[in-house]
Amino acid sequence: MKLQRRKFLRLAGAAAVIPALPRGALALDYPTKPVRWIVPMAPGDMPDVLARLLGQWLSERLGQRFIIDNRPLGGSNVGTEAAVRSAPDGYTLLQLGPPQAINATLYDKLNFNVIRDIAPVASFARAPNVLEVGLAVPVRAVPELIAYAKANPGKLIMASASIGSSNHLSGELFKMMTGVNMLHVPYRGSLAALTGMMSGEAQVFFDNLPVSIEFIRAGKVRALAVTSATRSETLPDLPTVSEFVPGYEASPSWGVGVPRGTPAEIIDRLNKDTNAALADPAVKVKLAGLGVVPSPQTSAQFGKLLADETAKWGAVIKSAGIKAE
Repeated sequence: MKLQRRKFLRLAGAAAVIPALPRGALALDYPTKPVRWIVPMAPGDMPDVLARLLGQWLSERLGQRFIIDNRPLGGSNVGTEAAVRSAPDGYTLLQLGPPQAINATLYDKLNFNVIRDIAPVASFARAPNVLEVGLAVPVRAVPELIAYAKANPGKLIMASASIGSSNHLSGELFKMMTGVNMLHVPYRGSLAALTGMMSGEAQVFFDNLPVSIEFIRAGKVRALAVTSATRSETLPDLPTVSEFVPGYEASPSWGVGVPRGTPAEIIDRLNKDTNAALADPAVKVKLAGLGVVPSPQTSAQFGKLLADETAKWGAVIKSAGIKAE
């Protein structure tokens, strides 16, 4: 009986290994066909630019096309859900960033949970926001802005690209940590908000640095500080908000994920190749030109970052009582 049982266990173990072998072999050959990269934002937006830059690099390295699929509807929820519902085979990628971290709390009912349904693959960039004011606002430093806002409660209009955008929440975090009262007015995108700033319709904006950089350089708006923990190489003379408001930090981070259940070998392959792209001098130059900082991480590190950002912005949304449009 013991011999028969041992034989059975050996056969059962061999049977368990057999189906695993083709999956591993396929992962080693990956990719064997074009890869779809869902970007739940509009073409030309910063996440789209990043995806196209890295997608082109990966296409050349891996010998298959990485096709950008823009799905900007529903505040990024349409594209995110499309990725969640896709086969976990490595041939559908999802651009990850502030929208998913914010929407987890901003929307009461979603048909998915990004932390549960999407496996993190790689982080590739952090792009600080920049605190800027209109030229008519009589302040030139963060402490002056705080003092002016407190002396004129509710009179300063704080613009944003939309309700629940990263620049909106960067401003709400600033309000919470400084105790100032500014009236939030959402616009239809950053360029519309910048137009409002230049016309004097709005006075304060926590815009994404890559979007605002040319307006700052042209002297059309006045930059006071960046929202990252450290100064930006793009504007090295500009202080950080945290130099005046200790503990303040708001740096949108972008990366990529895949549907949960995608083979670990494929995730590892994509992580290594993405990190290799970020180490490429030519890619570094292009990222610097966009005003973003490369942020290579392991899949686990990126997963922790996503969870931390989801909790952080969830707390801000609840405290400020923000609701989706």
